[in-house]
Amino acid sequence: MPDKPNILFICTGNACRSQIAEAWANHLRQNDLQAFSAGIRPIGVSPRAIETMAEVGIDMSAYISKHIDELQGIDFTYVVTLCDHAKGFCPAFPPPAKMLHNPIRDPYGVSGSEDHVKAVFRAVRDEIRDFVRKMPENLSEGAIS
Repeated sequence: MPDKPNILFICTGNACRSQIAEAWANHLRQNDLQAFSAGIRPIGVSPRAIETMAEVGIDMSAYISKHIDELQGIDFTYVVTLCDHAKGFCPAFPPPAKMLHNPIRDPYGVSGSEDHVKAVFRAVRDEIRDFVRKMPENLSEGAIS
């Protein structure tokens, strides 16, 4: 039986979006893929991202922010950039990696009331969950749209 496809989620800081995507993919799709995340300029995992995922029962407390160079040597089937900055600075990955782009609002710098900030993080969390759920059941035969 072949190994599960590896998917890499990239955003600039590897603080929120890519971390949340990795957590959702490894939670929802653990039987058919292995997810990773990294950043162009990692800044540490956002405590708000950890809290927001804990609200839905997913523990990200042990997650760490990584630079894409730290994942050299892993063959990725899919590399998904989650922001335009990451897309612009993402290095080329060797085949069989298929590059995909799905820009998602960055909740990291959102300001306002506590309720507003939490609402933005939750909306991003749910948008990423929906994206992960819509990925093809068999990634080796499908493509992420």
